Amino acid sequence: MRRFDNVEAEMRSREKRIAVRFFIVALVFTLLALVLPALRAAAPQATAAGTVEFAATATPSGGRAEPVMRLSVSLLRKSFADIHKEAEQSEAKPDLDKFIDALKVSKELKAWMTRTRSVELSGSEFSKKLTTKDLFDVPEFSEAYLARNAGDATVGFPVLKAKEKDRTENPARYEKAKKEYHENLRKFIENNPQSRDGMEVELDSINPGPRWAAQESERKSRIRDRALELAESAYLLAKTETNLDGRGAFTNVAPGDYWLSTIEGEATVGDARLRWDVAVPVRAGRVTHVTLTNVNAVRKSKD
Repeated sequence: MRRFDNVEAEMRSREKRIAVRFFIVALVFTLLALVLPALRAAAPQATAAGTVEFAATATPSGGRAEPVMRLSVSLLRKSFADIHKEAEQSEAKPDLDKFIDALKVSKELKAWMTRTRSVELSGSEFSKKLTTKDLFDVPEFSEAYLARNAGDATVGFPVLKAKEKDRTENPARYEKAKKEYHENLRKFIENNPQSRDGMEVELDSINPGPRWAAQESERKSRIRDRALELAESAYLLAKTETNLDGRGAFTNVAPGDYWLSTIEGEATVGDARLRWDVAVPVRAGRVTHVTLTNVNAVRKSKD
């Protein structure tokens, strides 16, 4: 009797285990039935490519918008402006302080250059930086100013009345005359700001501006070359050319964010000279339309 009870209990336990297994299998199939259709629906959208269609127009002053034909346009993974910044970071800037320190000029002129962060001794920007105090404090400026104006007696240019012999025989008289001369000269400069004009002629032989400008220009050239290299080798997805209607397209583009860029190419219509570097989002299975106009063209750099 006891053996029969044990067999019956074992059978009930086996039936429970079988029931649990059937429940788990049924649950798995139910979940798969719910999830698989959603996965199948999402899969085509995740892998589907998109298309970019664009039209380029340029409007000259006082004219109408015209299509830009045969314009080379690149589809980049990064804006050309940011590519240029990346290239710029790889080129160290010339050291202005080191450049100034190596110059064979007075310490006062070096101090002026360091303070104004400029080594150019000609042009309108130089004139704007130059003060009356600078003309007295910097020997090169004083000499250039006097050389330019001292011989012009017709404009009432101040004259030093101190006699050379008073420097040793009567120092007090000499210093008084010199002080009066400096005060008269200061008033003359302030009342006749145009008297500074032409100083650059006298400073030309010591002007280090062109040499510094050459160093900066060489760096800009290296940055430009590096930016073009990066754009072509690291960020270019595709390139095309506009047709006679100024239109172009990129097909089979993976979803993501891109830029339509003429890089350094330029659209020319009349007096309009335009470049573009426009962000364009590409979505799965969709066509993105972009119009390139004067409005979204790249603003020209002051450089």
